[in-house]
Amino acid sequence: MSKVSGVTRGGASWVPEFLTAIDAKKCIGCGRCFKVCPRKVLDLVERGEDMEVDEDWDDDDAMMVMTVADAMDCIGCGACGRVCPKGCHSYAPQALPG
Repeated sequence: MSKVSGVTRGGASWVPEFLTAIDAKKCIGCGRCFKVCPRKVLDLVERGEDMEVDEDWDDDDAMMVMTVADAMDCIGCGACGRVCPKGCHSYAPQALPG
């Protein structure tokens, strides 16, 4: 099955990887990824009481967590993952439809 691909201005082939998930256990709710996303793919939501957190979680930390609001609008730029201090984002290439 073919994957979505593109070509850089220099002529090199490129296969973008699109956002698939955010690990709520690692997310500290800093909002950096939300601020750099050009497509409004992410949304900050209240952390549920049943959500698990990392061992280094401090009770004074934010009670908000980032979530994927509209994965289908992701353009595969990867900016959100590059600014994340906790490495919460997961990516995968997208298969072509049909």
